[in-house]
Amino acid sequence: MKKWAKVTLSIASLFIVLGVGYGVYLYKSVESTANNIYEPRNPIPAVTNTDGGQQTDTAVISEKIADQEPFSVLLLGVDERANDVGRSDTMVVLTVNPGKHSILMFNIPRDTRTEIIGRGTVDKINHAYAFGGVNMSIQTVENLLGSPIDYYAKANMEGFSSIIDLLGGVSVNNPFYFTYEGKVFEQGNIQLTGEEALLFSRMRYDDPRGDLGRNARQREILQELMNNALQVSSVTKIQNILGEVVNNVKTDITFDEMKQFIKDYRSDLKNIETIEIQGHGQRINGIYYYIVDEQERERAQNLMKEHLQRVDTP
Repeated sequence: MKKWAKVTLSIASLFIVLGVGYGVYLYKSVESTANNIYEPRNPIPAVTNTDGGQQTDTAVISEKIADQEPFSVLLLGVDERANDVGRSDTMVVLTVNPGKHSILMFNIPRDTRTEIIGRGTVDKINHAYAFGGVNMSIQTVENLLGSPIDYYAKANMEGFSSIIDLLGGVSVNNPFYFTYEGKVFEQGNIQLTGEEALLFSRMRYDDPRGDLGRNARQREILQELMNNALQVSSVTKIQNILGEVVNNVKTDITFDEMKQFIKDYRSDLKNIETIEIQGHGQRINGIYYYIVDEQERERAQNLMKEHLQRVDTP
C-alpha cells in the first residue's frame, strides 16, 4: 500500500475512533444528567395485579411504556425562592397516545378551587405544592381529573429561562399588544429570549381572557420549546443544556424510559391538541378562586380518559 494511502487510512481511523469515543462520552453525559435529575415519588405506592400480587406503580408504568401504551405527565413550573418551598406557578397535563400519534395538552388554572388530597381542605390547587410538594400536587390533580398521573417533571421557572436561551429562544404569535414589568410585547409574531418568555407567560391581569389567556401563552411556549429541542444537533449546545437541566429540573422518568420515549414516542410530539378547562372567577371569604363546575370537570375527565385509551396501530 502506498504511503499516502496508509496516512489517509490512519487519519480516517483516528477520526472514527475519536467520533465513537466522543459519542460514548456524550451518551454518558446524558445518562449522568438523567440519573441526577431522577427523583421518584416518596413513598412509591403499590398496586395489586390481576393475579393478586403486589407491584409498585413504577414497575407498572415501566411495563406500560415498554408496550407503547398511552401515558400521562404532570408538568410543574415551580416558583422557588430561598427559605420558601414555593408554589406551582404552572400546572400542565400531557397525555401521550402513540396509537393516535398525538399529545393532548391542557393547563389546570392555578387558582382552581378543589380538594387538596392529604390535607383534608379545599383550597387553590397550586397550594398543594406548598403544603406537600410533588406528591400532594399529583394526588390532588389525580383526584380532580379522575385519571392517574404516570410521570411528573418539575422545573424551576427562573432557571428554565436559561434553557430557552440555549435553544435559541422561542417564536410566538402574540394576540394583542401589552407591557409587563417594563417589557413591551408587540402584537403578532415575536421572538422571545428566556427572560422575555417567562414574563410573556406570567402576565394575566391585563389579558381579556384572564387565566385562560395566560394558560394559552404558556402552552404555546411549551410547544415551541419541545419543537426546538427536537432540532438540537450541536454537541456543545446539548452539553450546555444538560448543565442547565441538572440545576433546574427533577422528574421520575428514568434514563431507560427517556430512551424509550425518543425511540417510540418522538413523532407524537409533532401533533399536539390543546383544550381549556372552562370556569369562572369568584371570591369566597375575600379570596379569589377559579371555579370549575361539575359538568366541566366531567368533560375534562372524559377527554383525558378518551385520549388515554389504547389504539392499536396496523
